[in-house]
Amino acid sequence: MNVVGIGLRNAWRNKVRAFLTMLGVAVAVVAFLFLRTILSSWTAGVESAARDRLATRHKVTFVLPLPLRYAEQIRRVPGVKAACWANWFGGKNPRDENKFFASIAVDSNTFFGVSDEVKVPPEERETWLHDRRGALVGDLLARQFHWKVGDKVTLSGTIYPGDWEFMIDGVYTATRRSVDRSTFFFHWDYLNESLGEGQKDRIGWVMTRIDDPSQAGNIARRIDALFADQDTQTLTMSERAMNNSFLGMFSAVLKAMDFVSIVILLIMALILGNTIAMGVRERAHEYGVLRAIGFLPRHLVLFIVGEAVLIGFLGATLGLAIAVPLINRAVGLYLEENMAGFFPYFRVAPGAALAAVALATVLAFAVAAIPAYQVSRLSTIDALRRIG
Repeated sequence: MNVVGIGLRNAWRNKVRAFLTMLGVAVAVVAFLFLRTILSSWTAGVESAARDRLATRHKVTFVLPLPLRYAEQIRRVPGVKAACWANWFGGKNPRDENKFFASIAVDSNTFFGVSDEVKVPPEERETWLHDRRGALVGDLLARQFHWKVGDKVTLSGTIYPGDWEFMIDGVYTATRRSVDRSTFFFHWDYLNESLGEGQKDRIGWVMTRIDDPSQAGNIARRIDALFADQDTQTLTMSERAMNNSFLGMFSAVLKAMDFVSIVILLIMALILGNTIAMGVRERAHEYGVLRAIGFLPRHLVLFIVGEAVLIGFLGATLGLAIAVPLINRAVGLYLEENMAGFFPYFRVAPGAALAAVALATVLAFAVAAIPAYQVSRLSTIDALRRIG
């Protein structure tokens, strides 16, 4: 029997305790990965944002509108390739008002030039462009409400009260994770022509594609300078910054989740450390016998640290084996279909999975260091007297 063999036998000396400790590590890893996946999914829109796209809104708040004429002026700014305006509509499906989805009125003539990651079959795209009451819906939204091309649907307006009738002309998919596949797009002209005089020709924000992403800051300043002397001033930022501003409302929640995910790993380390410490106390007499027959202190340290690392690694691997199918194939699919506005892509990131296993292994090594050091400093006689 060599040193490695003795270490492996020590790890499984108390099978029930070892299994329960591994299970505790696995549960901690599952919880850690779930929280990290929530964070990465929530910020996917920021990470995947287009670098050559800007957004211009009212300087005070996103809620206040801009004059329609601003869009045409923005198009003439040097460096601007295309511009499209949009309005948040705030519609609800009267058949299921509790399910949230984004509904946005867009300038259909320029929409695809600015949002080229939105993909619609050519025939559906042509139908929508020529249908005043036509709508494009994301594939996830269509699946959620069982909508299909050719369906006639009615939305209840919140910002713009009343019942609004639409025809589903197309179902879109996306080539970038920053695109919400549960959005309801329709013609801004249809919205505008239905409003009263005081509300006409007002837009929510302007989306802009630029020629050179490295000049985004300069172009943004040029746009805002156009309206610096106007009653309604603007704030232009990159798409990434705009998405970050939305996340700012949830920054406290995101920070709390980040903190809790670290606490979970620390709790896991305490559980593992307690198990190792109990084993060391129970085997003090045995360690004395090993020292008496010629084993060195470093061998005892190897036994203790090796046992902790093995249990930590196996527990983390078990947790990973549970978390990946649970999150990717069960929870993730449900959230993507029913809460795509918040979680457009809910999958365990490979980096988070590797980090969970690595951290569990490193923490196992760390918590075993103290009892291992104590045993290495224990004299043979004292170890034999402890239980003998």
